Amino acid sequence: MGEARDVMDRLTEAVTHSDLKTIATLYAEDAVALTPDEGEIKGRDAIVEYWRTMTEAIPKATFTPRTQYETGDTAIDEGIFSGANTGPIQLPTGETLPATGKTVNLRGTDLATVKDGRITDYRLYFDQMEFLDQLGLLPQP
Repeated sequence: MGEARDVMDRLTEAVTHSDLKTIATLYAEDAVALTPDEGEIKGRDAIVEYWRTMTEAIPKATFTPRTQYETGDTAIDEGIFSGANTGPIQLPTGETLPATGKTVNLRGTDLATVKDGRITDYRLYFDQMEFLDQLGLLPQP
């Protein structure tokens, strides 16, 4: 196992255990993240804030990997992120929605490029409509 795989595995563990201190140690100060719901996020502190809102909304999450790869300085995971929405959902607008209590099972992929033991570039992909639908937040036809 290489450095990128090790860092990605530690990130997954920290996210599923709402460990923001560890998350902060895994990103470079000038890291950039790309997410489907927040777009481009620049800097460690802003990325940790993103994870704070996610781990508060779904504090006891699990991640079940389907495939895991490492190529050079990049680790790639595809899997299912699952958990109950027991905390408030922070919207990009700054508004907050109350917890729904519903469980989500989201298929997603993330990629982490690592240099000197820290993530410099992170990309997360999941279907936002699937997320909102599982939470019961989409209008019903």
